[in-house]
Amino acid sequence: MSLVRIQNVMSNELGKRTTITRPPEPPHDYLLNDPANSIFVGITKMFEVPFTWTFATLTNPHIAVVGITGAGKSFFVKTFLTRASFVWNTNAIIIDWAGEYKAWVKQSGGTIVALGKGDYLNIMDLSGMKPLDRTKQIMTSFEILTDIGLYPEQKRLTEEAIEQAYVNFGFNLAETPPPEKEAPTLKEVIALLEEKLQEGTYEYPAELENAVYRLRQFSREGEDYFARKSTIDLGKLASSGLVDIDLSGLPDERFRALAALFILQTLKEKMRMEGWSASKGLKAFVVLDEAWKVASDDRSDAITIVREGRKYQFGLIVASQNPTDINEAIFSNVGTTVVLRIKFERFLDYLQGSLNFSDFLRREISKFGVGQAAIDMSFQTNIEFPGTFLIERVIGEIPLDVYTINVSEVLSQSELNDENVQKEYFLEKIDLNAKLIENDVPSETINDIFKELDTRGRLIDIRALVQIMLSRQVSKESIVNFMRALGISDTVITRAFLYVT
Repeated sequence: MSLVRIQNVMSNELGKRTTITRPPEPPHDYLLNDPANSIFVGITKMFEVPFTWTFATLTNPHIAVVGITGAGKSFFVKTFLTRASFVWNTNAIIIDWAGEYKAWVKQSGGTIVALGKGDYLNIMDLSGMKPLDRTKQIMTSFEILTDIGLYPEQKRLTEEAIEQAYVNFGFNLAETPPPEKEAPTLKEVIALLEEKLQEGTYEYPAELENAVYRLRQFSREGEDYFARKSTIDLGKLASSGLVDIDLSGLPDERFRALAALFILQTLKEKMRMEGWSASKGLKAFVVLDEAWKVASDDRSDAITIVREGRKYQFGLIVASQNPTDINEAIFSNVGTTVVLRIKFERFLDYLQGSLNFSDFLRREISKFGVGQAAIDMSFQTNIEFPGTFLIERVIGEIPLDVYTINVSEVLSQSELNDENVQKEYFLEKIDLNAKLIENDVPSETINDIFKELDTRGRLIDIRALVQIMLSRQVSKESIVNFMRALGISDTVITRAFLYVT
């Protein structure tokens, strides 16, 4: 039989003891904002309070979204942009690295710009800038994407040739030109460098040759996506509602990064030229999804937009599977971070160290299903409650139907034991449907495939999926291209076909 021990305790000692601890969730007046001036996201997990997002109480309107493929990143972004358009008439420019948003934007009545598939951007276009300022931006882009910063003489030669090309086209380097005046292209810049080389009087011809070679990478016939007259007006697109700039048709990461850098530079200048307006809400959101090269470099204009965007009513949304790919200057300064399903412990370590949430929240995040999220917000005023909290799931405009493709059965034991090897691929229905369409799968066959997947609880082994598609006369080429579009490696695809009878 246990004993009950009575102890005399002074009130001041009792007051020091923590008897009740508030769960990690802000008070309802921080969560539930004016519905006419905020965006509904979901219901909080602790107290089941409707959470509506507004930047009015936050340090800035910028958002970082992190989570593995299939965790619900694009679903959150699509839902958020749709509601921002309804609430504030906010424009959205999506810099779409892999063409992930293209089908949704098309279905939503937005504008598609397909670089590498018929559309061109002349990176010498001024968009209301002085030629001197644009020259500096072009050189910054080349420094980010190439090693020209290691060769001061080549950098000087290139910069001088760009400036001379503007002068030859009748521009005053220090003056803002009229908008209708046509700019030169990189091909004119290369011609100037080649002319100097042919003269044979320059002391270091190797430096000239290397400067020409570096620029030719972006101006060869068939790959001159940025060295021809522009087919689009980025200034107008920034106020054209929902716009997807699809970069998936460009040949490699350098071309995609150059396009993204140029777009960000132009949008930044438009933001500054328009200045602040008295209208409520936000003029535009710029979305960077998996643009690791652009979102990780200190010289990127993504950082400038983060630092200056609030006063010009511009917001930046950066989404990535890997939070460490996002530049620290961006990640540490966004007003809102949305954490979806995270796979690797090192990423959880980084997030917990950056956002300073509790071990309880870490355990909850590690158990997330699709669409469940932790939200971290940086408020303008000092707060006496945790800034990170849980929502049960993101509630979108359409149901979050997620399909899972499991590849474990075709992996070796060492691959199964390797945490860096992906075992499952998660896809929202709208994205899965779009990828099937893009790879020439007929609509009737797509309907049959979805019926089969639904009978299996939306979970299927890769071998079974290949078998289903083959049985419905989908070509092997289309299946392979479809699997590649999902991010599945050629090795795994090959094994999937080997196991199919």
